[in-house]
Amino acid sequence: MFPIAFHPIYQHPLPEGHRFPMLKYELLPQQLLHEGTATQTDFFEPELCDLTPVLAIHNKGYVNDLLQLTLNAKAARKIGFPLSNELVQRELIIAQGTITGAQKSFDTKVSFNIAGGTHHAYSTHGEAFCLLNDQAIAARFLLDQKLAKKILIIDLDVHQGNGTAQIFQNNKDVFTFSTHGKTNYPFKKETSDLDIAFDDGTTDSQFLSTIASVIPQLIETQKPNFIFYLAGVDILASDKLGKLGCTLDGCKKRDELVFELCSKHQIPVQVSMGGGYSPNIKTIIEAHANTFRAAKDIF
Repeated sequence: MFPIAFHPIYQHPLPEGHRFPMLKYELLPQQLLHEGTATQTDFFEPELCDLTPVLAIHNKGYVNDLLQLTLNAKAARKIGFPLSNELVQRELIIAQGTITGAQKSFDTKVSFNIAGGTHHAYSTHGEAFCLLNDQAIAARFLLDQKLAKKILIIDLDVHQGNGTAQIFQNNKDVFTFSTHGKTNYPFKKETSDLDIAFDDGTTDSQFLSTIASVIPQLIETQKPNFIFYLAGVDILASDKLGKLGCTLDGCKKRDELVFELCSKHQIPVQVSMGGGYSPNIKTIIEAHANTFRAAKDIF
């Protein structure tokens, strides 16, 4: 079908209070296998990412502080997770999963990372549970390896991709597009190439009509030959950290719209799963699984 990056370290246990959001990394692959959306051969296990592509995006001093666990207390608090060697390794593996998936997408049209979407990681620091920006690292890798000339990042998570916006603010080869809740974190937004901020309670029809008019225009004007899609499911009305009013069906239609455009224009796409914080884990898994189901139907 299509390649899916997954590594057991994605499920690495965290202290009480952080465990619930990590459950989806274990349960989502199980659901995809159980229902037949994916088979075991679709999954690949990424290795640790080499530091060269990481340092092409992130400040050397910051990366060294991560590797040596010497981040100061203030910087560590901004990340939100207790810093550990296993956590840093997890981020390096996630980054490699996105790089490898992106490479595979040229043959398979689409690839997935069960984790990733760490769009709050800046070039010089991490925040909001994001240490290294997986899609930014992979985008720069494709450019440096001459595998792509123009990249479009479509970030439809409920939170602005502030780190991604900062990283590519002066890079004409990467166009950053973020939709997000107007009153959601981050409260101080960065400037993407295109930002659309939705009001609290935005419905399916408002959300879908907006992206249905904008994304085709972006593909027409920017002419990307690769797309990174951040498919966060925290746009759901049930989400604890989101304030929008979208339904499961609306969230799936969002994914279908993106995939149909990628397929129509024959643009390979890499998908990182991003956020999802509904109180019922079944809702999170169903929403994320819908993204894979949509890809299976379209590609």
